Amino acid sequence: MRHLSGIIFAIVAALAIFFGGSWGYLRLLRVPTAHEAASSLPAAGGSLLHNHHVLFAMAALAAVGLLIGLLMAVPWVSPLATGLPGLALLALTGLYLTNVHRAVQLIPLRDRPYGLGFEALLFNGLLALAGLAMVIPLFVPSRWRRRVAPVAAPGPYGAQSGLLSSEDTAVTQPGSFFGTQEFPAAGATEHDPFPPVTSPYPPTQEQNPYQR
Repeated sequence: MRHLSGIIFAIVAALAIFFGGSWGYLRLLRVPTAHEAASSLPAAGGSLLHNHHVLFAMAALAAVGLLIGLLMAVPWVSPLATGLPGLALLALTGLYLTNVHRAVQLIPLRDRPYGLGFEALLFNGLLALAGLAMVIPLFVPSRWRRRVAPVAAPGPYGAQSGLLSSEDTAVTQPGSFFGTQEFPAAGATEHDPFPPVTSPYPPTQEQNPYQR
């Protein structure tokens, strides 16, 4: 079940990279150089805080990066969540190195901003860098094992001890030093554990020698 959810997360991560990452990167693709005029710079060389064109693109890239980072860092998420998209990106990069035309033909929606941005990410080598980072959880052995909550070990005197218990039934639980406390049944005669001591000598009558 954990790895099945990891496959679902992998599909979500792949869609986020293709749509969100490609769209944001395409809007930030043109980087002016210092030799160009200041009017050609973003926001005419001024502040970008009021440039919605740049802010939305950076927000899209930041959201995709945050999603991928969480899927890579959270321990209970299956490593398949980022490993499968990472392997796909590396495979596409390898195909691009051997056959550029074939790799470009595999990119969907090439006539849309998403496909154009994804193509630019492939040409600039950013897909290869992202794929290398995303496959790292696949090589961490602890990510493949299911995490089990630790069970508290019993105390030195056993787990059945009724000492220091606030329950009413604790007095009837057998402990390590005291046996089970039994209560007399209703109507039974109780015997005094400490009866009065009787003298073994009969009482003597002393006569007063000075009788009148």
